[in-house]
Amino acid sequence: MSARVDQRAVLIVGVGACTALGANLPASAAAVRAAISGFADHPYMIDKAGDPMVVARASYLPDGLSAAEHFAALAIPAAQEALAFLATGGKQVQGMPAVIGLPPRRPGRADNLDTEMAQRCKAGLDSGAQLAVVRTVPSGHAAGLEALAQAWRLIRSGNLDACLVGGVDSYLEPETLEWLDDREQLHSNTNKWGFIPGEGAGFVLLSSPEFARQHNLRPLGEVLAAAIAQEQNLIKTDSVCTGEGLSAAVRQVLQSLLSRSEPIHQTICDMNGERYRADEFGYTLVRTADRYSDPGEFLAPADCWGDVGAASGPLFIGLAVAAGLKGYAEGPNTLIWTSSEAGERGAAIIRVEAAPREA
Repeated sequence: MSARVDQRAVLIVGVGACTALGANLPASAAAVRAAISGFADHPYMIDKAGDPMVVARASYLPDGLSAAEHFAALAIPAAQEALAFLATGGKQVQGMPAVIGLPPRRPGRADNLDTEMAQRCKAGLDSGAQLAVVRTVPSGHAAGLEALAQAWRLIRSGNLDACLVGGVDSYLEPETLEWLDDREQLHSNTNKWGFIPGEGAGFVLLSSPEFARQHNLRPLGEVLAAAIAQEQNLIKTDSVCTGEGLSAAVRQVLQSLLSRSEPIHQTICDMNGERYRADEFGYTLVRTADRYSDPGEFLAPADCWGDVGAASGPLFIGLAVAAGLKGYAEGPNTLIWTSSEAGERGAAIIRVEAAPREA
């Protein structure tokens, strides 16, 4: 083992997605790049003003699923897509852990969702890679990056060789939609500052360089840093947003870029139309503007696939990998951030070197 094992790289060796724009990452990423919207009227839900609720649905999922079944129908294919990269190495993987971000308790969320998701994912994924344990992180928007930060620290320190990290969420249960409407968070003709409810799942397979070599895995990118901070001035309260929590998380991950000549080239974030999120990002940019090649170079995929809650972070990593490998990213370094209503703020820096263009 290396004497500097605490500094070893954390590689991205698999990615997967299910969103309202597509049942896999290539379809979802291509649709976001083309700025295609997955928004449509809900087939039967009506808002307080009497108008159809506008949502972003994964219309390819079967009807009649319970809330837990619906989450699993999003998560398992996305996780299988990420794990499919293992097949290229030709070796079976035993005992890999998984950490999955989930929404917090709210109307429409199954009370036993954590247990159900752990059991369903372990059973549904054992054919591709036998999972030793599936842990859940029910903290909402930042949950996927919280799961990422946990795995990143363990792999970087030498205490873990590989981990499946993901997030899954859906706002489309009728009780959840009514709750959003009552809280004036649902975007509508009478509420321009609300968001479009979406659903999706994103998964990322992380490994050490040694694991990647042993299993003949091609690195798709690297997680340079991942961090979680806490915001005290929360959305939907009387406190004034100044973006301190997000700024703290971003500053932590910026430390991984040792030289100021090595900037952030683009940002992917979970701004969703709510004024609070735009404000906290604005304050963060003011505090860290000198670390970006262009502070205005950011992507908010909620404009295309709706707000995907706990799935946000892992899905954003998939977009960063797709943009880097396809050669349309502005540069190799992508800042990702997410913001939970309970105050958790997640940030990560993903580095993806573009593949050489063919002559």
